[in-house]
Amino acid sequence: RGLREGRVRAAAGAMEAAELRVGFVGAGRMAGGLARGLLRAGKVPASSILASAPSDKNLDAWRESGCRTTHCNLEVLQESTLVFLATKPHILPGVLQEIRPAVGPHHVIVSLAAGVTLQTLQRLLPAGTKVLRLMPNLPCVVQAGAMVFARGSGAGDGEAALLKSLLSSCGLCEEVPESYINIHTGLSGSGVAYVYLFAEALAEGAVKMGMPGGLASRIAAQTLLGAAKMMLETGEHPAKLRGDVCTPGGTTIHALHQLEKGALRATVMNAVEAATNRACDVAKD
Repeated sequence: RGLREGRVRAAAGAMEAAELRVGFVGAGRMAGGLARGLLRAGKVPASSILASAPSDKNLDAWRESGCRTTHCNLEVLQESTLVFLATKPHILPGVLQEIRPAVGPHHVIVSLAAGVTLQTLQRLLPAGTKVLRLMPNLPCVVQAGAMVFARGSGAGDGEAALLKSLLSSCGLCEEVPESYINIHTGLSGSGVAYVYLFAEALAEGAVKMGMPGGLASRIAAQTLLGAAKMMLETGEHPAKLRGDVCTPGGTTIHALHQLEKGALRATVMNAVEAATNRACDVAKD
């Protein structure tokens, strides 16, 4: 198994070394965030990235980064080997119909469209197309994203290794079964907003006690960043880390009692469940 994984990694490395040409169909915020991650990490030179959009509104920023741009989706397919489909979900079927004649066996197609299943993508693309489905979240824009991807039947270990290797420059990137993608949306895609709400409440608590708002917001943000970093770097269960902060009769346990009275844990679990269910409903529409 180790030998096979080594070959897969070597194949992915060789594909990167062969100066991969990366295309983006759709040039919005998420596509721009992924492209910036690739550029900052030196994974792909700007001259090897081509983005398409119907108007220049989003393309100016790409040109400023040295990337090439076009208004023609087909040109992206002709010029690229790895193609990210970053359009709005309701537009994607029309785009797939348009690009289908240009998709060949050398292409790796990665869809970012929420709710569009691998089954749908495979039905609308030529048989055997190497297609993967990626679900990023907004912090990819600052190279601190949490991304999951699932592969279609035409995509092998080499394509999965290539995607993971490239996107590690944009944050955490994990391969999962497709059924986890809607859960990831409820946990991480929407979860960013839950964290902002919590950060806002933390800062407002400090403002109530007399701290200036700007300072309180900065300290709240750094507190969240530090706590998250400790979870990732120690690998400890959050309950263990929480216990480490609590001293008998101290400030933290008094505060946690109030959070338990407010049913914080149950409310957050309900939020993840509601967002996941909504993601499932959107996929059925």
